[in-house]
Formats: sequence, structure tokens, C-alpha cells
Amino acid sequence: MDKQTWLSARQYTPETLALARLILQEIRQGRSVSSAVERHPQADGGYLGKHVLVAAYRQLVASGEWQPDPQLLERIRMKPIRTLSGVTTVTVLTKPYPCPGKCIFCPTDVRMPKSYLPDEPGARRGLDHQFDPYEQVRHRIQALEAVGHPTDKIELLILGGTWSAYRADYQEWFVKRCFDAMNQQDSACLEDAHASNETAVHRNVGLVIETRPDHITPKELVKLRRLGVTKVQMGAQSLDDHILELNQRGHTVADTRRAVRWLRLAGFKIVLHWMPNLLGATPESDRADFARLWEGLCPDEIKIYPNQLLRNAELYEYWLRGEFQPYTTAELIQLIADIKPGIPRYCRVNRVIRDIPSTNVVEGNKRTSLRQDVHLELQRRGTRCQCIRCREIRKREIDASQLKLEELVYQADGAEEHFISFVTPDDHLTGFLRLSLPGEDPSALGLADLSGAAMIREVHVYGQSLPVGVDRRGAAQHAGLGTQLIQRAEAIARQSGYTRLAVISAVGTRQYYRERGFQRGELYLYKSL
Repeated sequence: MDKQTWLSARQYTPETLALARLILQEIRQGRSVSSAVERHPQADGGYLGKHVLVAAYRQLVASGEWQPDPQLLERIRMKPIRTLSGVTTVTVLTKPYPCPGKCIFCPTDVRMPKSYLPDEPGARRGLDHQFDPYEQVRHRIQALEAVGHPTDKIELLILGGTWSAYRADYQEWFVKRCFDAMNQQDSACLEDAHASNETAVHRNVGLVIETRPDHITPKELVKLRRLGVTKVQMGAQSLDDHILELNQRGHTVADTRRAVRWLRLAGFKIVLHWMPNLLGATPESDRADFARLWEGLCPDEIKIYPNQLLRNAELYEYWLRGEFQPYTTAELIQLIADIKPGIPRYCRVNRVIRDIPSTNVVEGNKRTSLRQDVHLELQRRGTRCQCIRCREIRKREIDASQLKLEELVYQADGAEEHFISFVTPDDHLTGFLRLSLPGEDPSALGLADLSGAAMIREVHVYGQSLPVGVDRRGAAQHAGLGTQLIQRAEAIARQSGYTRLAVISAVGTRQYYRERGFQRGELYLYKSL
């Protein structure tokens, strides 16, 4: 029995584990999880949680008494949707630090980084661990493992105000300690931590930071790559300079466009935040504003964050004076239902509302289930959204022979984009690759690896995240789809006259790309064409 399984089982008494085994046996025989659990209450009248069932299952498999049963594990796993996108996301929060922004809609709490509240679920974990990166990552991995989620492919999401405004030494220390936690060992420097992670138990397959458009410079691009960053979130908020000025955002639409163009040339995946209901906006102006996202910016992912009226934001004073009125829940549902069907197939909608507890909202929408409300409205209208998230395969089984290879070509600022994807006959997305054919030389930004190169910005295969080296019948992951997508990207790049194909590899995926003919450059992996 491995150490992790032994420690997990050790938390429970022999009597508890015996009860869990009995329940698992009934589930294997076809009884529903809830029914099996309710048939066997504990002595105090309570019921066993799924984390106990997972611990017992792992003990049975580790001891050799049972053969691994992925279907059983899937049934007893808590919140399986967390890893149905193919990776396991671990979110960490940076310490409170002065923010260069003066936005009137941002809440201010001295205990937290700017714009975060202490009772938001993800932010609360940061506060509980005193913003220590090692402890946040370690405890989150342990918690996910305890409820049955695989944790060998970790997307690390670093939140907390404007990342680019923090001191460089803090940034490097923070990232290194996150990697130390994934590696389960301390390292002397960031480079050593990266090297260890290439073969670690918990490999980093994506590193995400959030910053402001006016903080993206060529020098910043190089620094982000040295840290291992692969995806950048930015608060565009609005594409109307008048609205940005009214809300004291501190940057212009031109800043956003320049930042997105540079990030695309450098190969980063781009997530934009967009906020309806800002001061000065109306539902009609928001509909027009949203359409501007697809005029050159063309983000890979978006977060729709309706402005929420909070007591500890400056906007609250505007509301008291009668100068601002939040949209109602009904108005928001109608607005988002109007715009969501127009989102291109190459974009993923990550969120439709901030996860702010309703007790913090003074007036306006207080529902955190806004996404579900919008989807119900779309169903009522007989229409649907075609964004990536709405088409993901999730836990459906696939027949690889029935998959269709689709190529969607669109023009973005600075590059021609090819969204290459495998879809099922009923239009569910099983995997995709983002290929950028830059219209200008990225080496001018100080990125020598990218001279003459087409750029793979993302390769993603969907379905329940599977451990490295594990296959499962009917699963999209580990079925060779990623390799086929890369081969197609290579053919397109060669036909388009590029001499290199580069990839913005996460630290933990370097080995994957090396096995497919890529070699290490200074900041990227590449292969000659």
C-alpha cells in the first residue's frame, strides 16, 4: 500500500472502513450511491461521506483485494465536473498588496488583495492559509484527492489583484513554492523546481495569472514565460473608453487591444473579463459592447462578470446619490441570453457571475446560479450557445472512428488563427488545438525562439481527467487525439511557409512535446519544419 493511501485510510476507524466497504459492495452490485449510504447509517445516526468511500475504495485496490474500477470511482467521486475538462484546477491567492487601479466598482477589504472578499470560497482558502502558496497548493491537492479526483495534471490558477504589480522577487518565490508543493519537495531555485516538475507526481499543465492590460509590455512577456506562465487573464471590463473613464478603470481600449495582440504573438492563451452594468452602461449599450470582443480581440476564453453593488466599493456612494442603478436579475438573464448564442465556437465561457455570497450584494442580482438561469431561458427560446464549454464531451464515451476533424479559421489582431478540433456526430467537442500564424515577427518582442515560427498556443483533450499513462475505453484522453492535432498543425504551418513550429509548453508538459519531436529553446519548445 502506498503512503498516500495508507495515510488516507488511517484517518478512519476500522469500523468506519468496514461500513464503507459494505456500502461500496452494494454500489458495485447496482444500488445507487445515495440508497446504499442511507441503508447503512453510522451508530450516531449520521451517514458516511463520499470521501470515506473513496478512502476505502483506494485501500481495497492498493491491498490487491479489488481490481481498479474507474466506473465505481466515478460514481463515488464528489463534484466530478471539477475534472471533466481534462485537468484539475488548483486556485491560490496572493497576499494583499497595493493595486494600481482605482476602479469604483472594486470592493476594498484590507485583509484581501484588491477586488476579493474574505467570504468568497476560493479567496477564503487563501486567507485561511495566510496566503502561503505552498500550504494553499498542498491542502488543495489533498482535499481533491480525498474526494476521488486525479491530481497528476494540475492547472495552477494564481489570483489576487494585479499580478504584474507585485515585486519580482515575490512573484518568483510564490511560483517556486507552488511548484515545491506540487513536487512534494523543496528546491533551491525556480529553475530547479521547474526541472523537478517535468517528472513529478503532480505535473503543472498550465499556469495562469491575472493582470491589467496596461501592465503588458514586451519585458513582461519574457518575465511571465520565465515563470512558466501559459495563460493570462485580463480585465477588459468594457470596450468603450467613455465607460472605462466613468468607472476610473485607468486604461483605454487601445491598451487592451495592444496587450491582447502582444500576448497572442507570444503564444499565451487569452482570457478576458467583461462587465455589463458598469456605471454609464445600459442593456442596449452592453449588447453593442459585447460584439466588439470579436472584432480583432477574439479571446480564447471569457468571464462575464456583471457589476455587483457592494457596500465597500466606491460605487456604493454613487448609488446612494441616485447616480447608479443595478440591473435586475430578469434584465441580466435577458441580456446574457441575447448575447451568449453569438459567442464563437473557438471561445470558452468560464463564468457568468462572480461567486460572491449574496449577503454582500446591496441591490440587484443576488443569484450565483445565473448561468443555469440563462440556459433555461435559452431552452425556452429554442436556441443554444455554441461556446466550448457548452459543447465539451465531459463524461460521454466516444468512438474515435466517428470523430470529425473541423478547422475554423478566423482573423485576430496580429495573427491568423486556426481552431482545429475533433467533434462527435452530435457536435460535442473532444479535443482542440489553437494554431496562430503571426502576421508580424514575434522576435521583435524579445522572443528569439519564435523567429519564423507558427505557434501552438493550446492543445486540450476533454473528458474526465485520467492519470498519466492510464487509458479507459471510450475516453477522449490518451486516445492519440492530441498527437493527431499536432500533426495537422505542423502540416498547416509548413504549407503556410513557416520554418518553425513553436509551442508555449507548461513545465509539466515539456516531456510530452519532446516525445513528439520538439526541442527546448530559451522560453519555448519548437521543431524545425
